[in-house]
Amino acid sequence: MINKICIIGVGLIGGSFAAGLKQSNQAITIVGFGRSENSLIKAQSLGVIDEYSLDIATALQGVDMLLIATPVDSFGAILELIKPHIDDSMIISDVGSTKSSVVDIAKQVFGKVPSRFIPAHPIAGKEKSGVEASDGALFNNKRVILTPENDADAQALKAVSGLWEILGAQVETMTHQQHDDLLAMTSHLPHMLAFGLMDYLIKSNPDAGDYAAGGFKDFSRIASSDAVMWRDICLNNSLDIVKHIQGYQQSLDNLSSLIKNNESEALEKLFSEAKSARDAWIEG
Repeated sequence: MINKICIIGVGLIGGSFAAGLKQSNQAITIVGFGRSENSLIKAQSLGVIDEYSLDIATALQGVDMLLIATPVDSFGAILELIKPHIDDSMIISDVGSTKSSVVDIAKQVFGKVPSRFIPAHPIAGKEKSGVEASDGALFNNKRVILTPENDADAQALKAVSGLWEILGAQVETMTHQQHDDLLAMTSHLPHMLAFGLMDYLIKSNPDAGDYAAGGFKDFSRIASSDAVMWRDICLNNSLDIVKHIQGYQQSLDNLSSLIKNNESEALEKLFSEAKSARDAWIEG
């Protein structure tokens, strides 16, 4: 049974995880740990965490589960930091947007992935960051993907899954390779397109944004996402992201060719099929 959780990185995702547990009236003490005491004080004042410490040994004392909610590039340093203060009974999880890199880092630090280390990725978020943006309902009806190793501890897997289900999430499991390929297509690629579109606009005509309508605003919304987090995602899932960027470029080349050659029927067919697919996805 999980009675005490330490969250490293009480920002949007870590804070929303904690806030959701608080709102569901779980009898769980939540301890915050991070670099910024001001941020931790704010999290405590918002009722997101019960207590905090800037000393990792103190923060982990009596903890049943540790949740790492920081950018993936910080994982190596964090795992080295916690290594002297954990034992085989503690469950470790994370919320990183890439999973193969998390597994690789765990192997580098521990020699293998600890059996009670259950990597996770909640497919939810906002373009805003920080504990001020935390939302206890953020994960309601959202997918959370767990990528346990084959020898993962069954009770640890059940416990992590159970916490996400308390928050209203739909929990699925898959391999870390499957996760990274799938998310590169459905999450990472759209963000690259939004960032790329804004970069193109800035360099082509900075004033063009003054004439952009709702469609541009909707499409470019996720370009407001945290730059450091997305830098880390690109560096940690580069092969899959580049693969899907190149695949999308082929689709754009095909579309460009249809427009250039005035192929009206083919254009209408492409647009109709895309519309039908999206409509079915939204309705489903």
